[in-house]
Amino acid sequence: MRMIDLTKLISGFTDKIDIDEEYTVNIEDNSNISDISRVKVKGDISLSSDGEYYTNLLCTGEMLIKDSISLEDVWYPFSFTIDENIDDLDKNDENILDICAVLWQNIVLEVPLRYSVVEDYDKYQGDGWKLVSEEELRLKNNPFSALQNNMDGSD
Repeated sequence: MRMIDLTKLISGFTDKIDIDEEYTVNIEDNSNISDISRVKVKGDISLSSDGEYYTNLLCTGEMLIKDSISLEDVWYPFSFTIDENIDDLDKNDENILDICAVLWQNIVLEVPLRYSVVEDYDKYQGDGWKLVSEEELRLKNNPFSALQNNMDGSD
């Protein structure tokens, strides 16, 4: 079920529509997401006193994105809440809500700028350069520490 019928809510038959479903969300072009698991949605939709549809949903799943270091596909877990009014653009007509459109709008916001599962940095090196972890950088004699000391005002 991708469309949610809001008729019972509008007519006052119920004060909220409970949702506990998994949805298949289509990936739109030009996103950084290669694949996405079914999205688990739990919560409710209610009608506020001013006639707006209000959502209180917890959404979880996984998206397939490129690792920032290895550029290999990796699964990135996400979890977010949709705790807001739904604007008119999300409704196909007066009584139907396309929940997948609402989910996609929020999933795109969850794509991290950088994400990596790489733990072994040794294979990421070349002629005169080597990728190091933050911890390794702190433990080694950092050539930039003199610059940092000058910026801090210490010697």
